[in-house]
Amino acid sequence: MAFAKMSRKYILAVAVLVMLALTVSAWVWSSSPPSSPLQPKNPNQYADADWTFPFQNEPAAPLPDFPPVISAVMPSVVSVTANIVTSDFFGRKHTETVAGSGILIADDGYIVTNNHVVEDADSIYVELADGETLPAVIVGTDTLSDLAVIKVDAVNLPYARWGDSGLLSVGQWVLAIGNALGKGITATEGIVSRLNVSVSLEDSEGNILYDLIQTTAPVNPGNSGGPLVNMSGDIIGITSAKIVASDVEGMGFAMSSNEAAPIIEDLIREGQVSYPWLGVGLQTVDPLLAAANNLSVDKGALIVEMVVDSPAEAAGLRADDVIIRFGGKEIDDVADIIEAIRSSEIGQEVEIVFVRGQDTRTTSARLAERPSS
Repeated sequence: MAFAKMSRKYILAVAVLVMLALTVSAWVWSSSPPSSPLQPKNPNQYADADWTFPFQNEPAAPLPDFPPVISAVMPSVVSVTANIVTSDFFGRKHTETVAGSGILIADDGYIVTNNHVVEDADSIYVELADGETLPAVIVGTDTLSDLAVIKVDAVNLPYARWGDSGLLSVGQWVLAIGNALGKGITATEGIVSRLNVSVSLEDSEGNILYDLIQTTAPVNPGNSGGPLVNMSGDIIGITSAKIVASDVEGMGFAMSSNEAAPIIEDLIREGQVSYPWLGVGLQTVDPLLAAANNLSVDKGALIVEMVVDSPAEAAGLRADDVIIRFGGKEIDDVADIIEAIRSSEIGQEVEIVFVRGQDTRTTSARLAERPSS
């Protein structure tokens, strides 16, 4: 009983102390509000009764005139239909159809499209702007760039003018023209939203595409292989719907014309593209990977696989080495070193700086031609 009375007295005392503390705090707050550097001491200190918006009184720039550009380019854009014969579990044959786009680049029937449009095709047909349908053959394909060249047996065809993507600036108007959704040739407009973009493809080879143009022009299935053109009607990119996520809007990609041009030339001249090769499997080093693997650096390209008799093996590289510099270029991730390798020449000897354990070492490798398999 005595303990209960003491507890009640104790609780009452604590409650009184809390009320006093709150009262004092409220009095201190109300009598001395904290000063803010964002509030001037004098409310009218920065007021200006004569202030107005600094209008330039210049007319707004007119929107580009799209119809003449579309009329000039549209005759050189074609619809591409690829038929692929597959077999089911019981050996029954089925034909799958892939719809895409292409662009005539010469009057004798050479057409640029995407590799994934015509890959593994048993037959390919091209519909010209005038409605004529012609069979096409594959001249050359390249999985790394996702480009392909096909050809129809015809002459005096309308072809597009190849442009210089190096002259592009963010904000410029562009048009994407192609066989969107396989429903016929359509045109969509947008602006260049980013340049020199690298995108990893979610395919079996883990390819990375470089020097892409990102645009707000909608790129849909069927647009793949069609042109991205500027307001002069010049081709400044080859669009690809393969690298657009299904839940992303307002973000299309095209391989720049300057990146695509030498690949297309190799496909027409040689039927394939040759790339320099180091012969390693790589993984990007970040702080998390560095901590998990006890690495002494937190960026670079970690060697996770070595190909036997490769230039990398001949150079003395090993698994678990981290490449941090290649041919004079700093390497922060896998994309950096792949781009550095592809910008080199077959047979070129390059200096490689790498980290092994706690040591930084230097070697050199003579790049070979990338094997076809």
